[in-house]
Amino acid sequence: MTEISIISPLILFTTFLAFPLLLLFTINFTKTLKNLFPPKSTKIPRAYPIIGSFFSILSNQRRRVQWIAEVINSTGNLTFVLHRPLGYVQVFTANPSNVEHMLKTHFHVYQKGEISKKALADLMGQGIFNTDGPTWKFQRQLASYEFNMKSLRKFVEIVVDTELTERLVPILSGAAAHGGAGGGAGVDGGVLDLQDILQRFAFDNICKIAFGYDPEYLLPCLPEAKFAVAFEESVRISSERFNSIVPLIWKIKRILNVGSEKKLREVVGEVREFARKMIREKKGEMGEKISIDSLDLLSRFLNSGHSDEEFITDIVISFILAGRDTTSAALSWFFWLIFKHPRVEEEIVREITAGAKCETPVYDEVKEMVYTHACLCETMRLYPPVPVDTKAAIQDDVLPDGTAVKKGTRVSYHPYAMGRVEKVWGADWRLFRPERWLDRDPVTGKYTFVGKDPFTYPVFQAGPRVCLGKEMAFLQMKRVVAGVLRRFTVVPATGEAFEPVYTADLTSKMMGGFPVRIVERPASDDTTY
Repeated sequence: MTEISIISPLILFTTFLAFPLLLLFTINFTKTLKNLFPPKSTKIPRAYPIIGSFFSILSNQRRRVQWIAEVINSTGNLTFVLHRPLGYVQVFTANPSNVEHMLKTHFHVYQKGEISKKALADLMGQGIFNTDGPTWKFQRQLASYEFNMKSLRKFVEIVVDTELTERLVPILSGAAAHGGAGGGAGVDGGVLDLQDILQRFAFDNICKIAFGYDPEYLLPCLPEAKFAVAFEESVRISSERFNSIVPLIWKIKRILNVGSEKKLREVVGEVREFARKMIREKKGEMGEKISIDSLDLLSRFLNSGHSDEEFITDIVISFILAGRDTTSAALSWFFWLIFKHPRVEEEIVREITAGAKCETPVYDEVKEMVYTHACLCETMRLYPPVPVDTKAAIQDDVLPDGTAVKKGTRVSYHPYAMGRVEKVWGADWRLFRPERWLDRDPVTGKYTFVGKDPFTYPVFQAGPRVCLGKEMAFLQMKRVVAGVLRRFTVVPATGEAFEPVYTADLTSKMMGGFPVRIVERPASDDTTY
C-alpha cells in the first residue's frame, strides 16, 4: 500500500507535465505541415475529436483576424462556430442582429466571462474593461463625469492643442527641415515612425486629462519610454493568453514561472509600479475634498471612498490602454490611406483651410469637420482599433440567426469582418470611399454626415457598454488631422511600395511601425498653421 500511495501521485504528476509537453511538441511539428493546411482557406475549418480545429487555427495564427473575417463572410448568416481543442467552442459573428442581441436586448446574458477575466487579470485586474456587474457600473458611472461638454472642450482646446502645438508640430517641422536629424526613439536617418509618435502623443494626452499627470513622452528628444515598452509587452503576452489555442499551457507556465509568463510578471510589475507612482503623487497633491466637477478622473476615484490601491491601479491601466492605443492606431491607418488617395487628402485640406479662415474656437472648428469625420469612420471600417470583442454566455441562449449558444460559450462579434460585408457596404467595400458616409447638398455643396447604426458598425461597441470616450476620440483625431495636414504631407518612407500589415493584440497596429517622411506643404497652398 505504501508503494502504491507513493507511485500514484508520481504518475499523476508525470501525466500533468507530459500533456502540455506533448502539445508543445505537436505545435512545433505541425509548423512543418502548413502546406497541408493552407492558411488562406475561407472554408469553415474542419474539426476533429479532442483537438478540434487545432491545425487550421495554428496555420492561421499570424493572420488570425483576417482569417476569421474571411470565414465569417463565406457563410450565409455571417456566423460560424470554431471548435477549439479539448471541447471548447467559440462562436464568431458579423451579423448585426446577433450583435444587437448580445450588446443590448440580451446584455445581461453576455458578460466578460471567466476565460477573458483570467487571461487579462494580471494586467487589467478589475478594471472597467475586464469586469461586470456592480464593479463595472461603479467605474462607468464615475468615469462618465469626464465626458461632459465642458470636459471635452477643455480636452481639445487645452490638452490636445497644447500637445499638438508645443510638441507634435515642432517634431514634424524639425523632421521636415532637417531630415529627422537629432535622433530619438522614433527617428532614424530622416524617417519617423509615425505609429510610435502618435502613441506617445495619445499617451501624454490621456495621462494629462484623466490623471492630471504629464509623462512627457513626446519631447523633442523622444525619450526612451521604459513604461511604454513594458506596457506593449504586457499587452502582447496578455493577448497571447486570451487567444491561446490551449490555455492550459500558459497556466502551467505561470505556475512554473517560466518563458512568456515569467516575462509577463516582470513587465506587468513595471506597468503597475508606474501606475502606483502616479496614484501616490496624486494623493500627495490632494488636500481636502473639493467639488467633484473640478477633479480629474483619478482624483474622482480617489475621492470616491475606495482606498484599495490595487483597484485604483487597475482603473488607471484600463484607461491608459483605451486612450493610448485606439486613437493612435486609427490615425496611423488614416494617414496611410489618405496618402494612397490624394483626392481625399485634397478635400480634407480644403475643409481644414475653410475652417481656419472662419476664426472659430478650436472646439467648434473640429466639430464642423464633417468630411474628415467621414474619413475617420471609413478608416475604422476597414481597420478597426479593436477588431474583435468577446463575451461569454452565462446561460443557454439562441442568437437571432438561429445559432445555439450553451452556457459558458464564448461569443465574439467581429468589427473587422463587419466592415467587409458586401450586403451592408456594397460591392465596392474594398475601396476607401468616405462619401459612403455623406450626403451632399446639390445647391450649397455642403456635406451632411450619415452614420450607421452601432450594431452594424460596432467600432465603439453599443448598448450599455458603448464607449464613453467616443466623442473625445473623434475630437482628438480631428484636431491632430487639422494640425498636421494644415502644414505637412505625410509620405511613407518607401512611397507607394509601402503596404502595412494589420496585426492585433488587444488593439490593432501596423506590424513593424509606420516609417514616414514629413514634407512641408508649399506656402501657396494657404495652409499655414
